[in-house]
Amino acid sequence: MKHDFFSKKLFAEKTVLISGGTSGIGLAAAEIFCASGAQVVLMGRSDLRGQAALDAIAAGERTHFVRGDVCSRLDCARAAEETMRIFGGIDILVNSAGIYAEGALDDLAEEELDRLMETNIKGTFHLTQASLPYLRKTRGSVVNVASDAGLHGNYFCSAYAATKGAVIAFTRSLALELANDHVRVNAVAPADVLTPMTEGQLSPHRSRNEQLREMSAVYPLGRIGTPHEIAAVIVFLASPAAAWVTGSIYGVDGGLTA
Repeated sequence: MKHDFFSKKLFAEKTVLISGGTSGIGLAAAEIFCASGAQVVLMGRSDLRGQAALDAIAAGERTHFVRGDVCSRLDCARAAEETMRIFGGIDILVNSAGIYAEGALDDLAEEELDRLMETNIKGTFHLTQASLPYLRKTRGSVVNVASDAGLHGNYFCSAYAATKGAVIAFTRSLALELANDHVRVNAVAPADVLTPMTEGQLSPHRSRNEQLREMSAVYPLGRIGTPHEIAAVIVFLASPAAAWVTGSIYGVDGGLTA
């Protein structure tokens, strides 16, 4: 896929750290950042997926993979430090790592709730906190990946929606906290996007195409999104074109929340 949304030199000499960077929206963002001249570090839990992501981006020495889990504060600190050691700083942080779970609250196990909270909320906190000293030096930018579920109620996913609502509140509050440091903090709130996480929600007992058609029917634009359509907004928010944008939550949802 071509990534000519932005100038090939827009992010020259800029360094981007992306959690969840080995698949879905995170990988799509990495591809666009690299195509626009950036140096990109991908953080993920699998060495195999990490190497596959580097191969897909094919940007050579301008990319690096760090194995780590955002649930671990030590892993997040190591990822930030390794990014600094290899590329000399962090200009942009993209918190894209996240997990999804659905079901009635009656059936929600404490272990599942903990897993959602640890990944979606604490993971975003941990990596942002670890990156802050470097972002302050570069007057950088943070872009969090939230969800339409964090903006309004979604059926059968109250715990997931609560975690994404927390990411939205965190984004707005941190934007105010860091304004004097000239660090901008924004978020995207995508609806259904054709990622591995979405594919995992589909039933193996029904036609995939039929399920995707049903999913698409609720959207005014008549389809679900692609990872690169979400990633393009992430890259915009991190760019100089959004220099006066902070504390904003950008809905990228085919008109679902209009």
